[in-house]
Amino acid sequence: MTTPADVHDVRDPERPGRLLAAERDELLPLLRSRTDADFALPVAACPGWTVRDVLAHCSSALTRAVENRFERGVFSPESNDRDIAERADWTNAQVLDELERGMTEAGPVIGRAGGVLDMLALGEWVHAGDVRVALGEPGAYAGRGLPEALALLGTLTRDRGHVPLHADLDDVDEPLKLGGASGERPPGRFIGDAPTLVRLYAGRPVEDGNGYELAGVEAAELNLFGG
Repeated sequence: MTTPADVHDVRDPERPGRLLAAERDELLPLLRSRTDADFALPVAACPGWTVRDVLAHCSSALTRAVENRFERGVFSPESNDRDIAERADWTNAQVLDELERGMTEAGPVIGRAGGVLDMLALGEWVHAGDVRVALGEPGAYAGRGLPEALALLGTLTRDRGHVPLHADLDDVDEPLKLGGASGERPPGRFIGDAPTLVRLYAGRPVEDGNGYELAGVEAAELNLFGG
């Protein structure tokens, strides 16, 4: 895996677009090859949602960014359910078409927003991992976009003053420094692979048998998405 950029560099406004484009190019061909029955599979990371529901949520969120539609309460559970319901009569192909357009057009919009929409790009990439898990596909929370996702994770945790953590990743030469600057609390320490680190920050369960070490911080403290 390519070593990610220094996560403490100045924010790169083109990174969200690169992340979405990389995931688009890997995910959309996979989804277009699946049967309609696969879109009805449950997604464990999003209780009550199917693969189709997650994809409809992702496509609607990106469309909102492109069209600058962020009314009060957007992305609340109620708003998300309404977005999914609005697409209930769409074919799976129509949902994928909207998702592909969103992953193509939202990147520059997110980049110009100055950082306030960066979480949207990372969340879309995480949901792609959720879908891969539901479909039984390898490469969940990994793939070609992983270096950009790790760098974006570093920027987001730093800017939000998240708990400090030094991550020694199996396939990255230099430790990642995540979270806010160390103050009275020394940084925690993670040793393991990058997809496991992403799972922890996304609040996703870690795969059985995937050993890792975490010291100085509880796993729940790393959850960047809450809930």
